[in-house]
Amino acid sequence: MPASRARIETIIALFAGEGYARAEPAILQPADVFLDLSGEDIRRRIFMTQDADGRDWCLRPEYTIPVALDHIASGSTEPAAYAYAGPVFRMRTGEPGEFQQAGIESFGRADFSAADAEIMALTIEATAALGLKAPRIAMGDVALLGALLDGLAVPQGARRRLVRAVVQGRSGSEAVAALDPPAAEGDAAHAGLLKALEGQDPKAARVFVEDVLSIAGISTVGGRSAGDIAERFLARAAERENPVNGDVKALLEQVLAVSGDPDTASASLRALADQASLDLGRQLDAFDERTGFLAARGVDVGAIRFSAGFARNLDYYTGFIFELHDSARGDGKPVAGGGRYDNVLGRLGAGRPIPAVGASLWLDRLTGDAA
Repeated sequence: MPASRARIETIIALFAGEGYARAEPAILQPADVFLDLSGEDIRRRIFMTQDADGRDWCLRPEYTIPVALDHIASGSTEPAAYAYAGPVFRMRTGEPGEFQQAGIESFGRADFSAADAEIMALTIEATAALGLKAPRIAMGDVALLGALLDGLAVPQGARRRLVRAVVQGRSGSEAVAALDPPAAEGDAAHAGLLKALEGQDPKAARVFVEDVLSIAGISTVGGRSAGDIAERFLARAAERENPVNGDVKALLEQVLAVSGDPDTASASLRALADQASLDLGRQLDAFDERTGFLAARGVDVGAIRFSAGFARNLDYYTGFIFELHDSARGDGKPVAGGGRYDNVLGRLGAGRPIPAVGASLWLDRLTGDAA
């Protein structure tokens, strides 16, 4: 429609003025890459088909992965910046399955803080160009939370449960409660096996579990091999031996409660790290540097609400994340969002590590028009 084309041209022109070249990846995309990166849950939300050889394809559900694949295929080793705008296809409750999306992706820049700030500032400018002058801005930092969990030596199983609870939007106390294994994971039927594993050398313990499974005639369960099942038993045994202690839980609850403008949040996080004798200096210095670049680009950092317990519902983010919301919308859905995803291009087949950060805008949510 003419109005949609005009909005797209406005956005593309704005991004082009900052050096972002127009990207136009194919609408039909290989489905496996989306399933690998976003999890099987996305299978319910994408429009799939098969070719004559039985390979799964899907209508483009978003732009980031297709733009990344095209960048890798180009063989470029230089930093690159792309802008896009067009239709994407995804099953959405109460919203059209085809809708317009615009956005930007930045690949290969080594100045992480400046690149993060540029992406966020340009996203705010783009929403303003489409009429949203004062968005509500939410920000988080996956790398900061990850460094904290590393420093506290939180076991992998407990860590996964905590992060899952954060992504689901649970409160800090509920997320911390998820550190304890649920009753099903402490299944009394396996108590003897778990007890036998406690304190064993990991290699010997794995062989022991695989032997037990072999004797029982079990090779796979739910697609997991005997080795995978052994690893899960070992992780559960380790959690029984070394449960997350009360001091760690108390600190994590305090951290997840930190919120406010970036400067205030940084000061609170530094105080908590010092209190626990944790070295988060590198991550917090990067955090403060990004705040400085945002201010230099004219963003009102006092209007940003950072929350240590904020997470976006995709598992490939590795650092800074953000969302923009329109307070006039009653559904709570973001009108734009993005963040840093440094591992994605490597997982897609890039021959070397390529830092990446980007953002997307849902044009129908910004305009109120369905695509």
